[in-house]
Amino acid sequence: MKILVTGGCGFIGSNFIKVVLRERRDWHVVNVDALTYAGNLENLEGVAEAFPNYTFAKVSIAERSSVDCVLHPEGPKFDAIVNFAAESHVDRSIMGCEEFVRTNVQGTAVLLEAAKRCGVGRFLQVSTDEVYGSLPPEGRFVETTPLHPNNPYAATKAAADHLALAYAHTFGMDVVITRSSNNYGPHQFPEKFIPLFVSNALEGKECPLYGDGAQVRDWLHVEDNCRGILAALEKGKRGGIYNLGGGNELPNRFVAGRILHLIGAPQALIKFVKDRPGHDVRYAIDFTKARLELGWNPVIPFEAGLEDTVNWYSRNALGWVARVKTGEYRRYYERQYGR
Repeated sequence: MKILVTGGCGFIGSNFIKVVLRERRDWHVVNVDALTYAGNLENLEGVAEAFPNYTFAKVSIAERSSVDCVLHPEGPKFDAIVNFAAESHVDRSIMGCEEFVRTNVQGTAVLLEAAKRCGVGRFLQVSTDEVYGSLPPEGRFVETTPLHPNNPYAATKAAADHLALAYAHTFGMDVVITRSSNNYGPHQFPEKFIPLFVSNALEGKECPLYGDGAQVRDWLHVEDNCRGILAALEKGKRGGIYNLGGGNELPNRFVAGRILHLIGAPQALIKFVKDRPGHDVRYAIDFTKARLELGWNPVIPFEAGLEDTVNWYSRNALGWVARVKTGEYRRYYERQYGR
């Protein structure tokens, strides 16, 4: 089996590559990543040396010529593409969505066209529960829930999902989509809620929390998500959509409090800030279909996973976190929070 993983130096993509190389020893994995600010080669440190069946190329999926160099019609065939490549932070999409359209929509279109032209066996689009919009206090997202994205990031992911399904319908391509709830775990870029809180608290800095912190999210450990994506890749039905959730529906302020408790930092570090425009109130995932068709269930309890995540950041705070909190991220953070 030969697979192309796009965005494999990002948080979820790098974890997926590690899972595949560990559990599918005979697979050949080609990783392409544009190495923008959230793509980090250190996420895969030592992988190339340990696994001769892994290769990497710096490629933007929005550049057709670069993609064509990897997916050449006369070259070795890929059995599958797993598309993780995306601009993924809601706040930045609100500040300006052009790069989100370029990568998430145009990039997916370039990949789909190349996959069709080169006869790639399966195209797995990695998506998000945010495409469904916001839930009332009751109910959960199912795969047939109408898409109702409420922010530019979610809108570009919904557009990519529609494109993938359109290629399946129009051209008979073998497309599968996974939509996961909020991921967490080691190596996550510190613009996201959990690593931002952990890294700030470790430095004794204020931890910004939107609104009153009552927004509810369903937390899924990244390794559980990667196992679900692998199961969808191998067992998913042609044209199938699979929700992957953690079954951990918690208000943001509760998660914030748990992080500070685990670090031993004062709760007073929480600073409630002006709410994000169009902030979705609640996400919750029904993953019954993935359980029945893929044999998948999340196995990492949230408390244990969160403690392991906090411990990882604590051990790496002076190294990894300090190195990634530079450049574009630092400028974004200063614009957003004024420091």
